[in-house]
Amino acid sequence: MSALIGKTGIVVRNIPRADTALIDELDRFGVATVHEAQGRKGLLDSAIRPIQQNQSISGTAVTVLVAPGDNWMFHVAVEQCQPDDILVVATSSPCTDGYFGDLLATSLMARGVRALIIDAGVRDTRILRDMGFKVWSRAVHAQGTVKETLGSVNIPIICAGQWVEPGDVVVADDDGVVIVRREELPTVVETSRKRARLEEQKRVRLAAGELGLDIYEMRQKLADRGLTYYDSLNDLPG
Repeated sequence: MSALIGKTGIVVRNIPRADTALIDELDRFGVATVHEAQGRKGLLDSAIRPIQQNQSISGTAVTVLVAPGDNWMFHVAVEQCQPDDILVVATSSPCTDGYFGDLLATSLMARGVRALIIDAGVRDTRILRDMGFKVWSRAVHAQGTVKETLGSVNIPIICAGQWVEPGDVVVADDDGVVIVRREELPTVVETSRKRARLEEQKRVRLAAGELGLDIYEMRQKLADRGLTYYDSLNDLPG
């Protein structure tokens, strides 16, 4: 699969897709919990930020490789999308041009696509928010693009520092974006459930006034590292 990285002129029509119910359940847990639950991996670069707030999403990755300043392959990708997919776009060389706006969003919404993740720029952001189409991008930039250079659709890509294969699961919210390998989804869902239950138990204890120092049994480790308590500044040596 790694031999396909950067290859252009390819469109793969059929990709594997995970169980929709499991994909949707990940949205309930959110990016931070999923990232921790799967061993702190899969997180996209922190520069990938939402153009909206208080929104979250999960779905199946349809991957797109585009050339700098050229959004031709977006139009090719639309045809390959199915309901509940998320378009994940990487550029063959760094670029922050506004690849995507309200017209492409309209086309994707007609196909039932849930969101766009792009390691580049977008524009028409106010309209996109009004439309309710969710976007996570590296930049917001009014600079437009052309339609001249081939890329590829549904091949493995490197997006914002992470390997993404078509059919992988995407989770995105205000904290960022995380990728879950399709074949690991059942395990990640189960570990996320366990983590969420433990966090809720700790939340109850913290709300009751119990200290994190005691819940997490930190006191001895802190002492072993040399942390010393003094009743006042006057008690400090020297």
